[in-house]
Amino acid sequence: MKMIRFTPLVLVLAALLFFSQEASAQIEIGVKVAPSVTSTRTIAKDQYNFKNEGAGVGFGMGVIADYFFGANYAFSTGLLYNVKGGEVSYDYRQMNGTAETRITGSDDINLQYLEIPVSLKLFTNEVATDTRLYFQAGTSLNTMLAAKVNDKKVDTEGDKYTKRFNTFEIGAVLGAGAEWQLGESTKLFGGLSYHRGLTDVDDDYYAGTFSDNKVELKNSSFALDFGIKF
Repeated sequence: MKMIRFTPLVLVLAALLFFSQEASAQIEIGVKVAPSVTSTRTIAKDQYNFKNEGAGVGFGMGVIADYFFGANYAFSTGLLYNVKGGEVSYDYRQMNGTAETRITGSDDINLQYLEIPVSLKLFTNEVATDTRLYFQAGTSLNTMLAAKVNDKKVDTEGDKYTKRFNTFEIGAVLGAGAEWQLGESTKLFGGLSYHRGLTDVDDDYYAGTFSDNKVELKNSSFALDFGIKF
């Protein structure tokens, strides 16, 4: 499992090395930090009262690379550590003949990922001196590194909470921002991005709770993106 989780790291580093050797004048590498507001979308029948109970605070950081194949167009990727999650609750009354069973709970979910964004960045011409706007759209391939529920890493039976959630996640990324030229090769950037999970992060734990395989959890977050490219 550890080898599987570190495979994306090896692939990205190899790709960055290849591009830097083959087209050093066309690639810009930098670092990014991204504080975010995160939440967990719940998909279930109304009778389960399974719902999102509010947003949490996340944080992302890592390296990015923009590979330009035109003056205003770039393939953007990188390797980012990111924290997502939110609080969910459920209150389900199940009838077994004449007897009623109540299933209730509340979980504050914290999921940590290693992410590889794969997106297209479109840049405007200068809108002011040394200033360009950019628009970004693409996807993100994510591998879970760790999980906590209610600020704990293991449940009452001593099992890690990572067993509750799927190891891999795919998400959509949309963003926009501005980039400022500071010198010959140094640029600052800042923007806003929306990250929407497309795949279910629940590995049958909540689906099993309700005996319904249509129950799903998906991540969402809004992030402020700040960074510098060299």
